[in-house]
Amino acid sequence: MHAGEREQIAEAARELAATGLVRGTSGNLSLRVGDDVVVTPTGARLGTLRGDDVAVVGLDGEHRWGPLRATSELDLHLVAYRDHGAGAVVHSHPPAATAVSCLELDELPLVHYELLRLGGAVRIAPFAPFGTPELAALVGEALRDGRQAALMANHGATVVGGDLAGAIDQTDLLEWCCDVYLRARAAGPVQVLDAGQVQAVIDAAVARSYGTTHAASHDRSEA
Repeated sequence: MHAGEREQIAEAARELAATGLVRGTSGNLSLRVGDDVVVTPTGARLGTLRGDDVAVVGLDGEHRWGPLRATSELDLHLVAYRDHGAGAVVHSHPPAATAVSCLELDELPLVHYELLRLGGAVRIAPFAPFGTPELAALVGEALRDGRQAALMANHGATVVGGDLAGAIDQTDLLEWCCDVYLRARAAGPVQVLDAGQVQAVIDAAVARSYGTTHAASHDRSEA
């Protein structure tokens, strides 16, 4: 059942382990396929995960395929699909993001314009034990208003994307932003972008089609 998507999840899990964004059995990821969710199993080592190990559940959480039960954080994934229209979810415990989640903050502030790709400042959901409906609800609340990422107090990070590649890319981006914030905070007072600066960045991105590729011009008439 969904063999291709199960292999995608396994390959992505191995990639995340190789880059250090997940370690051992910590972290989980999933991909929505219609009314099904293809998701990493509980207790599996992500660095050696195989497609045949990956579970398939319905949006109601009912087990549909696989020899192993879905991750204990399944509720976290289902909230992202049911309430936020996610196409894929990555939950991870990378060092910088986890460190920021342990600070006495309500959010990772907008210290760099790249955070706009995640929807702005990243909220930190209050602490709740892992694998509980309470934690899933708190993360769901932190993802409101189009946020693409949430930190979980004293725990780690959850990132959503339109597809698996996007969710992985944004997990890497969140870790980079958290690392930048920690370095800046250690060096001195942190400067946060204000509303006017944010709008200036948005206007510049639109004017320059920032983040997209363009063919080079060979017109030398103005040389």
